[in-house]
Amino acid sequence: MVKIFPFIFIILWSSAFITTKPIIDHSDPFAALAFRFSIVFFGFFLFSLYSKKNVFIGKKNFIESFFSGVLFHGFYLGGVFFSISRGMPTGIAALIVTLQPILTNALSGPILNEKVTVKQWFGVLLGFIGAIIVLGFDIGENIPTMGLFATVIALIAITSSTIWQKKLSTNLPLSVSNMYQALGGVIFHVIVIFFFAKPYIDFSQTFLIAMSHQIFLVSFGAFTILMYLIKNNSASKTVSIFFLVPATSAFMAWLFLNESLTNLDLLGFLITSIGVYIATRD
Repeated sequence: MVKIFPFIFIILWSSAFITTKPIIDHSDPFAALAFRFSIVFFGFFLFSLYSKKNVFIGKKNFIESFFSGVLFHGFYLGGVFFSISRGMPTGIAALIVTLQPILTNALSGPILNEKVTVKQWFGVLLGFIGAIIVLGFDIGENIPTMGLFATVIALIAITSSTIWQKKLSTNLPLSVSNMYQALGGVIFHVIVIFFFAKPYIDFSQTFLIAMSHQIFLVSFGAFTILMYLIKNNSASKTVSIFFLVPATSAFMAWLFLNESLTNLDLLGFLITSIGVYIATRD
């Protein structure tokens, strides 16, 4: 069962990009995320109690888990949701943030003392060439500048959070760690709402279905699998599975959201996927 975890993760994580659009069509992105992680926090809290895990942890473990949640659920997901709300195509948003494996491999040397080879740097080059091909000269026209900026922040956040999570000294149960990470996401989005956003949620059937998908399949499912993989593998080995996300997300966007892909976009996707694969494979 454990061996198929990466493949389950790819499907669930990729699908999150598809259900993001219906959610932000019926809500403010930050209000939606605050609502989502309030339920996720409560769910992991109940599960921790049910499984008799100690939810009272030390200050150091709390800060580590909370900050990880701010990066993962706050800056990363907030950036993705905000970018798509500003008109960033779902497939391109998925492509940009999936450059994470390349940056993680580049940073894993100085931070995690993992050796970065010439092969990995070649993969880095291919990955960014692919991204440039997809982005082209459409920034500010077909691709909104604010959406691009938010997606880049999301990329930096998920890269930082992956490395941070790997460096954590905590041996907390996954449910307890995920609970406090969800709390970090809630606090982050509440602060953003208080200072910058005008929160609203239309609890339509579409919103509830899409939100249920993200809560149960993504936050409870995919994210827990990701935390398990990071905890039990090297950072570079874990993020290597992300190279499959852009193509999977793009296919889902074409299938469910009727988003078109040009031949140049497909070429960029292909080059980036090859680059990430080269940079992260053993």
